[in-house]
Amino acid sequence: MRSDSRIYSLPRWRATRWLADCGAGVPEDIRVALIGNLYGTLPVFIGGILNTLLVAAAITARSPTPLFIAWLALEIAICATRLAVLIAARRHALAHRPTPTDLNLILSIAWSGSVGYGALISLATGDWVAATLACVSAGAMVGGICFRNFSAPRLCGAMIVLSLGPTIPGALIAAQPLMLVLFFQIPMYLAAMTMACFKLNRMLIATMRAERENGLRARHDELTGLANRAGLVRALEERLSRPGRVEEMALLYLDLDDFKAVNDTHGHAAGDRLLESVAERMRGLLREGDLPARLGGDEFVVLAAGCTSEEAAEFGWRLIEAIGAPYDLGSGTSARIGLSVGIAMAPEHGREAAELLRAADAALYQAKFDGGSRCRAASGDELARLRHLISRSASEPARRIAAA
Repeated sequence: MRSDSRIYSLPRWRATRWLADCGAGVPEDIRVALIGNLYGTLPVFIGGILNTLLVAAAITARSPTPLFIAWLALEIAICATRLAVLIAARRHALAHRPTPTDLNLILSIAWSGSVGYGALISLATGDWVAATLACVSAGAMVGGICFRNFSAPRLCGAMIVLSLGPTIPGALIAAQPLMLVLFFQIPMYLAAMTMACFKLNRMLIATMRAERENGLRARHDELTGLANRAGLVRALEERLSRPGRVEEMALLYLDLDDFKAVNDTHGHAAGDRLLESVAERMRGLLREGDLPARLGGDEFVVLAAGCTSEEAAEFGWRLIEAIGAPYDLGSGTSARIGLSVGIAMAPEHGREAAELLRAADAALYQAKFDGGSRCRAASGDELARLRHLISRSASEPARRIAAA
């Protein structure tokens, strides 16, 4: 995956989609990352085009014939256009605007064809100095193509064939018996490098899948599939740190009432089944943009974006009603639980994740204190009471030591 915020567009044309295809069953985010890899870095790109331009210029200076002049002009046009497209694509990707991916892929094919054309005409002239320089350059480009473009193995294979494949008819035109060895050597080399592209692509996708799954596990609860504490805090901090005015949103802290009795009576397997059902009922009430999370045990959180305090309270009572309905635990047994909800609003009750969680927890404490199955919003008095309780709890060991 890319380390910056640039997002490159997937190709839209049928031919370019086929060239960039990385196989069936690859997730969309990995496909986007693979397309981003094709753009590479600016210094590596500039190094590659300078090499081909210098080779074309040197051979043209040695043999200024129309064929070589046309090759040099073609190289300059393709390389200048590729550079302009790359710079524009990087700017568009950073701004999350559509990028000219189709054009970038077509220009990559054209550049490879130009390299192969130079090798072909150099061999055809019988100038072995020029032929050696052009063929060495084409061979070197194949290595770079393989390790720079294996994110799209079909594109990589096409570029390899176009870059070095023309040396085969070039050897035939040169009419040198010794050059016939290319008829056996080059096809095997092209096949080996193309196979390497496909193998490297499979390894890259496997690695990206593993990274993706590890990232999901690190930010999601394994039992319910909801975000875990780390995922919630990360999402909350991202929303709170956005430039400009802080978006109004609600953080609803949920705690199941009488869940321990379910575990004690029916066992932990039934308790896990109930927690999964709670998560499903929560998902059924969410709006687009809401984030549900499980913090552990029987504690859940819902981050409701673009939500007023009145809407948050209404949402809290709907959660209490939905989650309080009976649960089928299997084997003909059922159970009922309650739900207590504490609500904190951003930015009213805090502009940091920890502040909002503390405020919502204080409101939840009040809902539990009032008997449970209630929805309470955070207030200044509740926050002050929570701080007082925390202070007393922290100072209690010191008082005991002093008394001893």
